[in-house]
Amino acid sequence: MAVYRSRHTLTGPLTPDRVAALDLPRTRLGRRGYQPDVVNALLHRLAHELHEQGRRLDLAEAENHRIKNALRTWQNQQTRNRHDPDRERPTLVAAEPDILDT
Repeated sequence: MAVYRSRHTLTGPLTPDRVAALDLPRTRLGRRGYQPDVVNALLHRLAHELHEQGRRLDLAEAENHRIKNALRTWQNQQTRNRHDPDRERPTLVAAEPDILDT
């Protein structure tokens, strides 16, 4: 669904300070309140941006969870390798003397 963007709505990302300082235009004389189309456009934009922020937060939390699990797995493997008496330990092979002289 496309978001309606009126020339009366804010440009750029919405911040709490900008929303709090927003001055919506009043209706013409003889009517009371704000212009419904401007209010509806602003509400649609706020809903869209809040949805996008929530989606980004969900993605960041999922990535954080994935990284934490990968780190735990790696740490467990390192601990098991350090404390496993049956694991093969790398053996150092002495180099042949003539290879070192060249």
